[in-house]
Amino acid sequence: MKCPLCGKTDDKVIESRQNQSGTTIRRRRECIGCGYRFTSYEHIEEVPIMVIKRSGRRENFDLKKIEYGVQRAIEKRPVAHVAVEELLHRIEDEAAMMSRSTHEIRSETIGDLVLENLFSLDKVAYVRFASVYRQFEDVEEFIQVIDDLGPDLKPQGSENQPDGELF
Repeated sequence: MKCPLCGKTDDKVIESRQNQSGTTIRRRRECIGCGYRFTSYEHIEEVPIMVIKRSGRRENFDLKKIEYGVQRAIEKRPVAHVAVEELLHRIEDEAAMMSRSTHEIRSETIGDLVLENLFSLDKVAYVRFASVYRQFEDVEEFIQVIDDLGPDLKPQGSENQPDGELF
């Protein structure tokens, strides 16, 4: 470590401490040449996760984009803010685990993680997000997703209507 006062590289470590989260080590050093004491910090170098888009383009993983999509899906739904925060942290952790070896993850994988987590949180938010993520073209695709949710989730009185008819 180069002394900030005299520029020599000979020093000794007097004290080392780790921060509470264990992500940083603080070292007190003393220059052997001039006796000046200074502090250095040691951090783990984190490689950002890269998202591979459908077009093949790569961009940095941005949790804010996922949060925006989830917020739009749960708009006017009785979902607690704490539940959304937990969902986002779960998605971020799962994405980090999936991309651990290559530091890359496909956007489709992230979309599937969001759908999987929204399914257990709120079925309406799940369908809203799925309609945008899967780029639904017509009503039939909505009906198919709702049918896939299960018979216990169909609206009251719909059991007497033939499949595919809304009215």
